[in-house]
Amino acid sequence: MVGRIRRWHQRHWHERSKAERVELQSVVTWHGSIWVLPIGWLMLPLVSGLDHRPLPMALGGLLIAVDLLQCAAASRVLRPALDVYLGRAELPPRAQRGPAVLLGLALGTVVALAAVDGTDPVTARLAVGAVLMPFGLPYALTVPMGVFLRRAAYLAVLILAAFAVVRGDGLGLFATVLVTAFASAFSLIAARCGAWTLAVLWEAERAREVEARLAVAEERLRFGRDLHDVLGRNLSVISLKSELAVQLARRGRPEAVEQMIEVQRIAQESQREVRDVVRGYREADLLVELAGAQGVLTAAGIECEVRAEAGGLPAEVQSALGWVVREAATNVLRHGDAGRCTLRLRVREGCVVLTVENDGAAGPSGSGGSGIAGLRERLAAVGGTLEAGLVGKDRFRLVAEVPVKQEVSGVTS
Repeated sequence: MVGRIRRWHQRHWHERSKAERVELQSVVTWHGSIWVLPIGWLMLPLVSGLDHRPLPMALGGLLIAVDLLQCAAASRVLRPALDVYLGRAELPPRAQRGPAVLLGLALGTVVALAAVDGTDPVTARLAVGAVLMPFGLPYALTVPMGVFLRRAAYLAVLILAAFAVVRGDGLGLFATVLVTAFASAFSLIAARCGAWTLAVLWEAERAREVEARLAVAEERLRFGRDLHDVLGRNLSVISLKSELAVQLARRGRPEAVEQMIEVQRIAQESQREVRDVVRGYREADLLVELAGAQGVLTAAGIECEVRAEAGGLPAEVQSALGWVVREAATNVLRHGDAGRCTLRLRVREGCVVLTVENDGAAGPSGSGGSGIAGLRERLAAVGGTLEAGLVGKDRFRLVAEVPVKQEVSGVTS
């Protein structure tokens, strides 16, 4: 699971699950916030509000350079910070040291600009918010909310004290408090809300993965039970008859040959039955398979509708279509991000048609390519065909057709 999450960025959009798509969208939005808001709050006001004397110009250029470095540092630490919040990894001890130094340098430059009257008061306050947000957004993902708010309050007091020393008018100090509070609150809300949504989605993704594994495990258990039912009794009979044949042979009785012939017959019969189990040709109740698929998908949180309009099918047809139902249900669980699945079974023009359609398809890679090939082989043995592929942008449809020679009674469930 972790390895699959680590490789999420290497796949195309339609091959990602819902959680991966939301994560990509969130990360892009965060990167945009890191760059667009600070630059818009800093560069544009400085163009018109910066004094053209040498010292203010130098401080303004330094502030812009430091803010750009802040944005680059924040973009670099954003992904590790998100991994920390989602519990995927731990943040290296020195990861926040560089952004913290840049924040201190940027705030010092803003205070220096205010001290030399290098810019108007509004631009100076906006600059405070511009330098706080690149640091605050990834930092909010790495510490508890209470710690973030407490440290933001300490920093606000320091900023307020610094501006009180260099420019102590009451309205300006109130504006400084508002800008500092807004930048801190925006960083906290933007980061934590998006990350919390991602955590919930990944938890649902893990639950879906568990459901898929349980479905596969259940199928293996059923296969094991079928194999035990076939071999258990026959092997016991073979063992008893072989022991009887040995005893008869030691006594020179001719009946030993008859017993060994019976052993040979049972062994050949067992071989045939095992081959039937492996190939899935044992008699199966198709309606039971449909009901089982509906139960598994519903348990996984997928709305599943079953419409069966045919009954009394030949055993080999039921067996082949039963495997289609099992494989299709497993693929819906394991691939894509389905919210609804429909299974329809009907007879038309001498053919029984099974259609499985689900939304949230992840593209061709999510259709279970090797499984589809195996199903085509099973259906070919009874003269059937299988078609599978995307319908529209995010719907996957599987259609299996098998010819039937006998009259099929109508049953609706």
